[in-house]
Amino acid sequence: MSEIDVPESHPRYQSLLTRHRIEDGVDRGITTRQGLIAEGRGEAFDYLLGERTISSSDDAARVAAALLLLAERPAISVNGNVAALVPAETVDLAAAVNADVEVNLFNRTDDRMRSIVAHLREHGTDEAGVAVRGLDADARIPGLDHERATVDADGIGNADVVVVPLEDGDRAAALAAMGKAEVVIDLNPLSRSAQAATVPIIDNVVRAVPNITGHARDLSGASRAELEATVRGFDADGALGAAEDAIRSGELG
Repeated sequence: MSEIDVPESHPRYQSLLTRHRIEDGVDRGITTRQGLIAEGRGEAFDYLLGERTISSSDDAARVAAALLLLAERPAISVNGNVAALVPAETVDLAAAVNADVEVNLFNRTDDRMRSIVAHLREHGTDEAGVAVRGLDADARIPGLDHERATVDADGIGNADVVVVPLEDGDRAAALAAMGKAEVVIDLNPLSRSAQAATVPIIDNVVRAVPNITGHARDLSGASRAELEATVRGFDADGALGAAEDAIRSGELG
């Protein structure tokens, strides 16, 4: 099934589209079969959210945009599922907040890294002036024994704010321990990643990434004082609680 075979009128259009993109990513060497399992787990939470961006998550996306605009060295971490689902949208976000994009994988191979880097470039990084990192692999995140510890010193290694969509909980905690501010996109408000985040956004990555970009463009003319006030007024625990309440009270359609 290709994307054009799924009519937009289908009630499961977005779900089928995302599954297809990850499946296609397996064939292209971008995603892994485990990525399909991870996507299915996220879909269960999204179903209970009504497959929509709730107000607390939209507020969090605006705070994330403010935090990224304040950052001196922002970076966006990209794994296989992110590359498959929102490649152009990730590039747009990076351009809007002047961030680098860095490929970071648990199942890391040279071929897969190069495939994802090429995929991001196909979706406009060079035209947008966005640096794609991950291939230097000249630094490590302390406290991790797997390949997601491998980073570029001039990318995630030196970043002050990191966007970590679909993140591993142990790496999210390790980044926080390094003193980095984190924007985590996760559909599970109880996950270790969301709990470790400076700004947790409980939303589907296909909605959250362009939503942050929209807020960043809206805030591009704001003063530093306005941006700082936006970040200072954010209640991460409140955002997580609101998302959990929405999931627990969700009505199945």
